[in-house]
Amino acid sequence: MHKEDIICVNAIRALSADAVQKANSGHPGLPLGSAAMAYELWAHQMSHNPKNSKWANRDRFVLSGGHGSAMLYSLLHLFGYGLTLDDLKNFRQENSKTPGHPEYGWTNGVEATTGPLGAGMAMAVGMAMAEAHLAAIFNKPDFNVVDHYTFVLGGDGCMMEGISSEAFSLAGTLGLSKLIVLYDSNRISIEGSTDIAFTENVQARMAAFGFQTLTVEDGNNLDEIAKAIEAAKAEKTKPSFITVKTEIGYGSPKQGMAAAHGEPLGVENVVKMKQNLNYPKPEETFYVPDEVYKHIQDDMEKGQVAEDAWNKLFADYSAKYPDKKKLWDKYNSPIDAQALLDDKDFWAYEDKPQATRALSGTMINRLKNIMPNLIGGSADLAPSNKTYMKDAGDFSKDNYAGRNLHFGVRELAMSAIANGITLHGGLRTFVGTFFVFSDYMKPMMRLAAIMGLPITYVLTHDSIGVGEDGPTHEPIEQLAMLRATPNINMFRPADATETAAGWYLAATSTKTPTALALTRQNLPQLAGSSKEALKGGYIISEANGNLDGILIASGSEVSLAIDAQKKLAEENINVRVVSMPCVDLFEQQSDEYKEKVLPKNVRARVAIEAARNFGWGSYVGLDGATVTMQGFGESAPAGLLFKKFGFTVDNVVKTFKSICK
Repeated sequence: MHKEDIICVNAIRALSADAVQKANSGHPGLPLGSAAMAYELWAHQMSHNPKNSKWANRDRFVLSGGHGSAMLYSLLHLFGYGLTLDDLKNFRQENSKTPGHPEYGWTNGVEATTGPLGAGMAMAVGMAMAEAHLAAIFNKPDFNVVDHYTFVLGGDGCMMEGISSEAFSLAGTLGLSKLIVLYDSNRISIEGSTDIAFTENVQARMAAFGFQTLTVEDGNNLDEIAKAIEAAKAEKTKPSFITVKTEIGYGSPKQGMAAAHGEPLGVENVVKMKQNLNYPKPEETFYVPDEVYKHIQDDMEKGQVAEDAWNKLFADYSAKYPDKKKLWDKYNSPIDAQALLDDKDFWAYEDKPQATRALSGTMINRLKNIMPNLIGGSADLAPSNKTYMKDAGDFSKDNYAGRNLHFGVRELAMSAIANGITLHGGLRTFVGTFFVFSDYMKPMMRLAAIMGLPITYVLTHDSIGVGEDGPTHEPIEQLAMLRATPNINMFRPADATETAAGWYLAATSTKTPTALALTRQNLPQLAGSSKEALKGGYIISEANGNLDGILIASGSEVSLAIDAQKKLAEENINVRVVSMPCVDLFEQQSDEYKEKVLPKNVRARVAIEAARNFGWGSYVGLDGATVTMQGFGESAPAGLLFKKFGFTVDNVVKTFKSICK
């Protein structure tokens, strides 16, 4: 090890400890323990160019232990990604570029928003899958235009979380050799030694998953770390897992203690740490010797050289394979929204009752030809979710070019992997399962919403229409859950046109995930259904005469509302039916439009939905009512359940008349 490298490692430690101390908040333990492996990776092992953080063929780095963000920000500062010392001084402060956990799209150089432990591990698997797929699509002999690694660093907490096991099991099955995991093994968690809750042989587990396993006994030995990473790169058939044995809070008086994990070291302890490390000017905060900047800057000249070489390679590739260049541009450009809106074939449907899950399957297979970069799959439910793309091949260890992803029964990892694929760039992703199992997916759907990733969630079997499978499989509260989540368009279509609208919304979205709630049972095609569904709520059937009230419904209950409208008309009660496939979109419309659809002076309103009534109060008001679920469902044929729980014309009519007295 060169002394220049040692002082650079200690600069990472010093800046991280100073940032946490100034904020009086944060986690110094991981940065102090992991600084050496992070430096070796960024300085000598990773191909990246700070002058262009979005270079397509850069190696990706994910800090799965997002609580150690001070280390990542110190790296981004020292390696020239644009973070200033003032940014480090504003760690965890309002509007700072250095928030408490790394945030994608907010801080230059951050590849993924991390914080929930293990999430970064699974997202890294997604990035590696994306690299493998794009390499299979685009690479030609002597033209490896997609050829990079995905590195992820996490600790004991990441390995305890079930999401990492789900994701790594799939990564091993797929033989993702460009995935390299750095395991910060310091044997300490917040409550103390990991022995109180975590004694398994982690490497044996990873070997069982199909990983090459390597060990670095001294987490401060850059040469050992380098040899392990180089061995990982040399492995061409399986991903690699490197256990790096470290000391939490290294160099400080709290070294090896749980107290180093999640609280500032204290001013005196920070000074002692710098003294222990022989760091210059230990009492000066945020001090970086000029030699550190110069050494790292000299090292990073190779980043520009690497990108320049790739740019030349890609130019030659484009000249020799113009069709591939055209395809590359299509993969990396948004869909033509206007052309899709005007595409009659995209919106066409058969006028017969169909389940919206089946209609969604039709839309996926139409989109696969329009969007060659569309890739996705299901958590072992493709035949039920109708998520399979015909003639698109299956993504596997033997065929990375396949577009159909098989996640196995791993909903949590699936949703995180979708995040990683999307974050990588160049691909549009959808994933599917039963709607009730969105409970398993929710944490990673939330991260997608925070990051602004336009992922599509195909969530079928959307109500008590599941029938015989019973309450464990009948979603009741999930619509409210996802409607309550910011920046997710929760879309529940009523027929073919609305299903096409949901997929149009998903395909053209740039910063918002779309969740499609789809039926198992067949639904009729509705005469008033239209592209107005893209406004989230619209008049699907107008009242015949003076407006006495409004029925509001979504999905399978829209046709019920229309039937109830007809029955009320027989009694000279004129009501409007509003289809509300997406509350989120409706709320984005102008006040004038919302008033046109739901005029404030019409207070007799009934909302109809085979789910909990949570949220409908905003639309029916104090004078209105709901026909909704009050508890969980039951195991019985769907038709019987709809009648039992009040989803009948007679009950809707009765409910409406009860508020008109």
